[in-house]
This record gives sequence, C-alpha cells and structure tokens, in this order.
Amino acid sequence: MTGAVILVVAVVLALGVGAWRARVDGRFGARRTPRATAPAASSAEPGEPTAWDAVVAAGLVETPGERATLLQFSSAFCAPCRATRRVLGEVAEVVPGVAHVEVDAEHHLELTRTLGILRTPTTLVLDAAGREVTRAAGAPTKQQVLAGLDAAV
Repeated sequence: MTGAVILVVAVVLALGVGAWRARVDGRFGARRTPRATAPAASSAEPGEPTAWDAVVAAGLVETPGERATLLQFSSAFCAPCRATRRVLGEVAEVVPGVAHVEVDAEHHLELTRTLGILRTPTTLVLDAAGREVTRAAGAPTKQQVLAGLDAAV
C-alpha cells in the first residue's frame, strides 16, 4: 500500500513539473540583474558595461546587430539548442538589423557565469547598445522570439 501511494505522489509530482516546464520554457521575461559578484553586464545605465561588452571581453569577435542581437548560449549535445539555433537564424534572416550570435557555454564558462546563464539553451535579446532587454531559458518558438525582439527595437 505504501509503495502505491509513493508511486502516485511521484507521478503527480512529475506531471506537475512537466506542465510547469512546458508553460515557461522558451518564454521571454524581464531582464535579470546579474549576480552580485559579476560585473553589471545587463545594466541599463549609460557608461556601464553591457552584455555585449562581456561578449567582447570574452574574446568573441562577432558583429552585433544594428538594431538588436540574439545572443544564444548552447552546449554541444543539446537537442533543443539545435532547434533554437535554427529558429534564431531564421528570425535574424527575416528581421533587418538583427544578428544571431551563438556562444558555446562550455567553452566560455566565465562569460556564462558573468551573464548568469543557468541552462542551455538560453537566449538573450540585446538592444542596439548591447544591453540585455529580455531573456528566455529553453527553446523559444519563432513567435516568442519576435515578441521578445519587439521590446528591443
């Protein structure tokens, strides 16, 4: 009897977590304040370091978008990362002035920590000045990315 109760509780708990993840995965939310030990990478104040400044400091020589940049953090064996790469690439092709930059989180751990990336894929939407406007953890849909870009342009 006790085993059956534990099994039912475990199934209900797993269904609840699965429903929650399905609801929040890929949604863009408000920008987050970086960790207290990290530089102000997503600051909105002029003159302070931006998320793009952190990318440049990490040695990545990509070109930001004129209007916005979709900064994707991914890892090598991540299937949702490949889907996110495809979606972000399509959006960058369709929307003028938007660039897609992908960062391998495993090879750029300092940058990943500085920007407070907790899982892959994570997408940051940066405005023309390189400041983080919004972010999404998980694989976003094309509509979610376009809605996130609306806040940046």
